[in-house]
Amino acid sequence: MKAPIGITMGDAAGIGPEIVARFFAEGPERPALVYGDLAALRRGAADAAVDLRFAEVDAPSDAAALPPGTVPVIAAGRLAALPPLGRVSAEAGAGAYGAVVRAIDDAAAGRIAAIVTAPINKDALRAAGIGYPGHTEILAARTGTADFAMMLANADLRVLLVSIHLSLAEAVRAVTPETESRAIRLADSATRAFGVARPRVAVAGLNPHAGENGLFGSEERDVIAPAVARARADGIDASGPWPGDTVFMRARRGEFDVVVAQYHDQGLIPVKYLGIDEGVNITVGLPFVRTSVDHGTAFDIAGSGRADHASLRAAFRQAVAMTGS
Repeated sequence: MKAPIGITMGDAAGIGPEIVARFFAEGPERPALVYGDLAALRRGAADAAVDLRFAEVDAPSDAAALPPGTVPVIAAGRLAALPPLGRVSAEAGAGAYGAVVRAIDDAAAGRIAAIVTAPINKDALRAAGIGYPGHTEILAARTGTADFAMMLANADLRVLLVSIHLSLAEAVRAVTPETESRAIRLADSATRAFGVARPRVAVAGLNPHAGENGLFGSEERDVIAPAVARARADGIDASGPWPGDTVFMRARRGEFDVVVAQYHDQGLIPVKYLGIDEGVNITVGLPFVRTSVDHGTAFDIAGSGRADHASLRAAFRQAVAMTGS
């Protein structure tokens, strides 16, 4: 039997436990288990008004012995007490981190086939003294992965980011020959994993009108265009730099298979505008598959019973597709 897919619960003060409960109430199409706190998951199920049986297991392999319909839980990131819903909590931040770390270790050891993550909260991580801005950096550090990137995908668009959680000023400084070449290479290899034999990789410019031949900035001329030329010399069908205000529209129309965006918001805004519910976040370059929801902890609706699990379902299906059904 194939190893199960592990789902991390996310921040217990947010909508993570609720969307996980809704997902399991529908029934996953492949064996799955949860990393998190049992009491928080039970509260999430109550908020979602679904009737689920949870059972703690010591290892992923123990899940197969549970009665049908029982949701296996690896008790990682255990909470001393349930945090208040909708508020930043150091306890919830530490718990979310603990669940992710245990899932990473199990995935690296082959005990689970992939990781699907529910949302965590950056302020809660900071409150807990954890010095990572997000999942991607935790995953890369824990696995010792140097060449990694964030890819966002939905039915209309694939986008890979050169830099992730940086200020805009830092993101501009992160545009270097090395980061550009790495992003183009990872975009090509990741899109091949989607079944595209020869991906057409479009590289967005950093500045308005892709710099207008140096009129609005020199990064395109001095850094991005040479990286595109190197990629083409290596056999990658890369093009650009293209103006950021039109390249995503062109990709959606079918001219390109993936867009390399220069910084976080340049890439995430078009993907999320097209529909956050079906968006999937994929960490490229890891030794295992990791997908995630394309939304945050939604503290404003936590506990209200209104959380939508569509993005979690899409992330799980993407993990299944990437690991073999």
